[in-house]
Amino acid sequence: MQQAHRIRKQGHFRYVYRRGKRASGALMTAYFVRAGRLQAGFSVSKKVGNAVIRNRVKRRMRESFRLMMPGLKRGNYVFAARDQAAAAGYADISTEMAQLLSRLNATKESP
Repeated sequence: MQQAHRIRKQGHFRYVYRRGKRASGALMTAYFVRAGRLQAGFSVSKKVGNAVIRNRVKRRMRESFRLMMPGLKRGNYVFAARDQAAAAGYADISTEMAQLLSRLNATKESP
């Protein structure tokens, strides 16, 4: 995922948490706010495993999102991983992310 598509600033995360629509699943919580361009941020708490596991979870979430980007509406997305994400595989994370995005109505309608 390109750096232009990443959310990194604490204030930007806070804005999405406060103003965004939220959908929760077993592995993560997703937040979505409409915006002019598509950006995403990924948060994994220190409650989730050690640093190696947290980084693995973030990589899997980033890759899942990167593959879904062409079918998404423009806006700001934030994904916060839960404890159970540490034991989940890539397919589980990707499936749950797709479900949460559809619940948030963040996917583009098919013509």
